[in-house]
Amino acid sequence: MDMERQITFAPRSHNLTNTGVWSPDSEWIAYDTRLGDRGVAFDGNTIEAIHIHSGDVQKIFESRHGAHCGVVTWHPRLWKVAFILGPENPTSDWQYSFSHRQGVIADWASCGKVLNLDARDLVPPFTLGALRGGSHVHVWDAEGEWVSFTYNDALVETDIRDVCVSVPSHQVRVEPNHVRNHDGEFFTVVVSLTTANPRPGSDEIKRACEEAWVGTDGYIRPDGTRQNRAIAFQGTVVINNGDSIAEVFIVDLPDDLTQPDERPLAGTRDCRPCPPHGVTQRRLTYTADRKHPGLQGARHWLRSSLDGSRIAFLMKDEAGCVQLWTVAPGDGAIVKLTDNPWPIASAFTWSPNGDSIAHMMDNSVFLTDAVTGQSRRVTDRVPDDAAPLPEACVFSPDGNKIAFMRRKNIAGVETNHLGVVFLNSNSTT
Repeated sequence: MDMERQITFAPRSHNLTNTGVWSPDSEWIAYDTRLGDRGVAFDGNTIEAIHIHSGDVQKIFESRHGAHCGVVTWHPRLWKVAFILGPENPTSDWQYSFSHRQGVIADWASCGKVLNLDARDLVPPFTLGALRGGSHVHVWDAEGEWVSFTYNDALVETDIRDVCVSVPSHQVRVEPNHVRNHDGEFFTVVVSLTTANPRPGSDEIKRACEEAWVGTDGYIRPDGTRQNRAIAFQGTVVINNGDSIAEVFIVDLPDDLTQPDERPLAGTRDCRPCPPHGVTQRRLTYTADRKHPGLQGARHWLRSSLDGSRIAFLMKDEAGCVQLWTVAPGDGAIVKLTDNPWPIASAFTWSPNGDSIAHMMDNSVFLTDAVTGQSRRVTDRVPDDAAPLPEACVFSPDGNKIAFMRRKNIAGVETNHLGVVFLNSNSTT
């Protein structure tokens, strides 16, 4: 039988990211300690890991000088994590915000050695491979080489979100001519193409976010050739009636992301950084004419099958119930996966063997068979105030466990706590 176990008991908050929370050996879970309701406020000071059997807690990183940290993800093979770090020594004109944060990597195997992931350059002429704003939710690809994340520029159109990629081609050195400039260990570029005012009915987007790497090594194109690396994301379009909806988009990435295209790779005073040469952006879903258009439901990140043939997302069916759907990256074919009586209620992850998808539904953790769409409950149904939280439902690398969160009152303090489902099988049948 499946077994649920609470693993945190300290009267403080423990917050999971939507993916990548497990150590490579599936024995430790990384989390942050943001204190706000359900971790919404960015006020945590430590990145920690807990051993799921012994309960041993290890501090991986502690912020200082007024900075805060959070949203941690583990490298798929090595004992290091990436996370958001807010500004140290914040000032009235540079406090934590979407465009005032950065990615850092802490190497647990090297006694917590910390490196900047993305460089920042706020003074023109801007440095190639550096950004001018803030990055968010850093996720390694399957090989643990490239890192994707979302980004807000600090200089131009700061409310527009883009998808970026950092590659370990070389360190990026930035002139120290601004107090918020810093070097980075990876070369970083924007890979999505957005515009502030999309034309209604067009494929232009004003927001790119909630991305996912496609496949463990890309996907097979309709002509039978392989696209080695690609990222799917939610892109916000404006439909003919003026409403904004989210659709599934994909960017095919070249092997070399360091080469500029016609538009400026590092941006100018008047424009944000632009994608490098060879990046191709396509729209995969067209749902404006549906009864319930656009991706809907709980906030979720797209997730791909291992072979890259299917990208999963949430959308309402004709009855208005949020279901799991998939779309093919090659031809855009959409398939409705589930037909449940209750709406899918959380972010979700695929099992490492690709057989099933873990998610919340009807106040429980569920597993859905990735082929048949049949769902089974793996935790007991509980009242609304004890339901699993929708932010994370994350398979372990060995496929035998699922990490999630619940609100718990411990010693008179109600905070987020971590639970683990130990599965008796990887299958939902």
